[in-house]
Amino acid sequence: MTDAGDSEIATKIYNQHGISLLDCEYKVPVVFPAARVVMSELNKEVVNLVWGRPSSGGVSASIFRRWTQGFVFSENEHTALEQFEGGPCAVIAPVQAFLLKTILFNRESSNWRHISEEEQKTALCSTLSEILESACSSPSTGFCLVSWAKGQNPHTSTHTTTQTKPQSQTQDLPEPESSQPPQEQQPTALAAEDLGFERFHSVLHKRTVGLVSDLREEMLSLYHTWRGCCGVLLFLYSVILTKGIENIRNEIQDTMEPLIDPVHGHGSQSLVNLLVTGHAVSNVWDGDRECSGMKLHGIHKQASVGFLTLMESLRYCKVGAFLKSPKFPIWILGSETHLSVFFTKEMSLVGPESPSEQARRVFQSFDPEDNGFIPESLLEDVMKALDLVSEPEYVSLVKSKLDPESLGIILLGPFLLEFFPDQDSGIPDSFPVYHYNGLKQSNHNERVEYVEGTALVLGFEDPMVRTDDTPVKRCLQTKWPYIELLWTTDRSPSLN
Repeated sequence: MTDAGDSEIATKIYNQHGISLLDCEYKVPVVFPAARVVMSELNKEVVNLVWGRPSSGGVSASIFRRWTQGFVFSENEHTALEQFEGGPCAVIAPVQAFLLKTILFNRESSNWRHISEEEQKTALCSTLSEILESACSSPSTGFCLVSWAKGQNPHTSTHTTTQTKPQSQTQDLPEPESSQPPQEQQPTALAAEDLGFERFHSVLHKRTVGLVSDLREEMLSLYHTWRGCCGVLLFLYSVILTKGIENIRNEIQDTMEPLIDPVHGHGSQSLVNLLVTGHAVSNVWDGDRECSGMKLHGIHKQASVGFLTLMESLRYCKVGAFLKSPKFPIWILGSETHLSVFFTKEMSLVGPESPSEQARRVFQSFDPEDNGFIPESLLEDVMKALDLVSEPEYVSLVKSKLDPESLGIILLGPFLLEFFPDQDSGIPDSFPVYHYNGLKQSNHNERVEYVEGTALVLGFEDPMVRTDDTPVKRCLQTKWPYIELLWTTDRSPSLN
């Protein structure tokens, strides 16, 4: 029998590790289940990677609270996720983009805006599984799922210290409360008041799933966990451990920069890229570049969903073709502080690159500052890159035609007209588009709903229609320089 002091020690260890010593022989060493020990060992590394190394102030309660929501569907838009405060858009927006891909292109029903609760469950879990599969560095390592330790779900009763049944290998199975939908588990989006940063990290449970088929079943069983308190963080941690902490560090440009800014709560570009492409690189250009002898990693293959940023219109960066031209017509839009999603069902927007589009891309590669022109000395190089006739006499003739005033520059528009006149891109004259912003306060009437509109993608000649000059349009113009947008609402949708 144990005395009162031993009982107190045993209770303390149970609270920390989910193991009861009260059923163990006195003074017999305790062997913790592997999953629990691994999670305990990884906690510090995960926290440092996500939130940064501890400082005097640590992570503020207000910043952490912003991230304690789950994946909650809007009451007004059945296929849209709602974001309650600034910060978690770095996870919610990529998940929303993949969710739309699942709903728009993997379902037979045309009524994509009105789906049942069961369809919401299937679509969300399928989406989360797809992102985890993309992040998995090696199939042999399996997939890691992070959820609540048994009895620690903040939507269930407070954990007890009087339980005497030892935790066994069932730690590696789904917790009963995660697979059941009792009333107290319906997501309220924010954590219980007593769930702070430290306690959250002390009640996590990690298990490994080996097969993709098993992963999808497990994701479905954890549906109420993803929707409930801290579901966004639990999924993020699952992605990180599935990818591997060391693999992420090898891809991030600055390993001292956390995935979440502990001061402002915003997610980094590495975090967005991890969810969109499966690689936590810090840049948005195609391939790798060298700068002062240091290799800077970019995107290495076409993404399923795209990414455009307002920062490119301000010339702070340039997004490469792998993100600008994804497999599906869905783009995450980045502003200075927020992420939203622009999408359409028009697949011709992501069709094979036309000769004129290729010519535009090659021309612009010789115009890194986006001036819209190149020095005439580079014309021969551009023509060679496009496999055009590039004999010196012919190049000289083209120069005199494209630069009749001898200014020494070649403009993009006349160049395309000369070699690719009347080039049909295959894109319709107009097509319906939608914009998603998960923040209520950024939506009309503070209801999270898609903003509908009509897009016109014109040629490089002067457009006949001139609409607004808003941030969302300037962001889209980094992909379609002459796009025009007509929204059904009184005001243009907000990027912030």
